[in-house]
Amino acid sequence: MEQRVIDTLRKVFELNGFIGIETRAVEPGSSLLKKGETSKEIYLLSRLQEVGQENDTPVEDRLGLHFDLTVPLSRYVVEHANDLAFPFKRWQIQKVWRGERPQEGRFREFVQADIDVIGNGELPDHYEVELPLVMVSALEALREFGLPKATVHANNRKLSEGFYRGLGLNDIEGVLREIDKLDKIGADEVAKLLVGECGASEAQAAACLELANLTAANGAELAERFDALCAAHGIATDSDAYVLARQGLDTLAMIVDEAARIRPGSVIADLKIARGLDYYTGSVYETFLDGAASLGSICSGGRYDNLASQGNRKYPGVGLSIGLSRLVSYMLHTAGAKASRISPAAVLVAVWNEEDRAASNEIAGRLRARGIATDVAPTAAKLGKQIKYADKLGIPYVWFPADRSDPEAVDEVKNIVTGDQEPADAKSWEPDTLVARQTVEIQGVEAA
Repeated sequence: MEQRVIDTLRKVFELNGFIGIETRAVEPGSSLLKKGETSKEIYLLSRLQEVGQENDTPVEDRLGLHFDLTVPLSRYVVEHANDLAFPFKRWQIQKVWRGERPQEGRFREFVQADIDVIGNGELPDHYEVELPLVMVSALEALREFGLPKATVHANNRKLSEGFYRGLGLNDIEGVLREIDKLDKIGADEVAKLLVGECGASEAQAAACLELANLTAANGAELAERFDALCAAHGIATDSDAYVLARQGLDTLAMIVDEAARIRPGSVIADLKIARGLDYYTGSVYETFLDGAASLGSICSGGRYDNLASQGNRKYPGVGLSIGLSRLVSYMLHTAGAKASRISPAAVLVAVWNEEDRAASNEIAGRLRARGIATDVAPTAAKLGKQIKYADKLGIPYVWFPADRSDPEAVDEVKNIVTGDQEPADAKSWEPDTLVARQTVEIQGVEAA
C-alpha cells in the first residue's frame, strides 16, 4: 500500500511541475545541526576501527543519517546552484532516521514526502499559497484509500513575533516553542510555561493565548480582530513591533483569501500554529484530518529564508512535509484502508501440465506486451490450487489456456472476485480497471 500512496503523491507533485530528486542518506554533523536539532536526535556513524573513540570527536565533525529532507535539500541547492533553474521546485520521497522512542505514530526509520520551492535571492509570496494547495490536492488524491478530508492551518511567524514584542516579551523563540505545545498540553499548562520559562507576566501570557485563539473567516476580518487585540493591549500602530506583525498579517490574509478563491475551505488562519523550529521566518503550516484530532498534524512546514546560503547569496524557500510512514500506518489501522494486494499482477495464467508451460508463457508474453501485468502459475498443480494461489496473492484474474488438441477451443479468463468466466483473446482482452486494482487484506504484515 505504501508504494501505491507514493505513486499517487508523485503523480500529483509532477502534475504541478515539481522535479523529483534523491539525496544521499549521510550528511556531516555540522549540516544536520543547522536546524537547531540536538545531537540526541541524530544517528551518528562510526567505522569499526573508531568504536570506543567516538566521544573524542565533536558531533559537528562526524557523519550522521539525515533526520529530514530539508537539510539535504539546502546542501543540494548550494552545491548545484549554477545548474539549477530558479525558482527550483522539487519533490522528494525518501527514508529518514530519527532518534525517537518507538511508539504508535513514532518511528526511528520512516519515509517522508516533501515538496519545496527554492528561490535565488528572493522568492515571491505566491508560493506560500501554491504549496499548501498542492499538498491539499495530494491528500485529496489519497481519499480513495479511506483518508478523511485534510485542512491546512496557517499562521505567520512575523505576525506572532511582532505581537509578542509589542507586549514587551524578549524570548520570542521560547514563546513560540511553548505556544506550539497548546494542542498537546492545553492552555493552562502553556500559560505556566510562558511565565516560568519565558519570563512572561500572567497578563502577557494571557495575551499570547488570546492571539492563539483569534479566528476569522477571511483576511479582512482577521485584520480587524487583530487590530482590536493590539489596541486592547496597548500595541501602537506606529511601533516597529506592529509593523512587523502587520507584514505577517498581510501575507497570512493573502494566503487565506487566495486559497479560498481557488479551493474553498482548504486553508484557514490558525494563530496558535507556531512550529517550534527556529529557522522558519514567515508562513508556517500544520495539516489536520477531519475526525482525527488524536493523530495531530500529518503534514507541516513553512517559509525559511536563511537555511541555505552561499556567501552573500541566500536561497529562501517554502516547503511542506508529510510523515508518510505515520500516515500509512493511520490509514491501515484507523481509516479503514486495506493493504494493496501482494502481487502487482492482474492475471495469473494457469498451467495444465508442464509440457504445455510454453503455451502459458506465450499468453503471458502477449498480455505483458500490451501493458497487462501477468504472472504464470509456478506449478501444474490442480486447478483449484492454482486459483487459491492467485487469490492469496490478490491476483483478480486466472487465465485458462485452450486445449491445443481441440481446434475449436478458445482461451477463457475467470474473474475470481466476481466468479464470472468468459472467452478471451490475449491480443485484445482488457481487465476491468476497478477489479484489477481490487485490494485484499494482508494478514501478519508489519506496518511501516
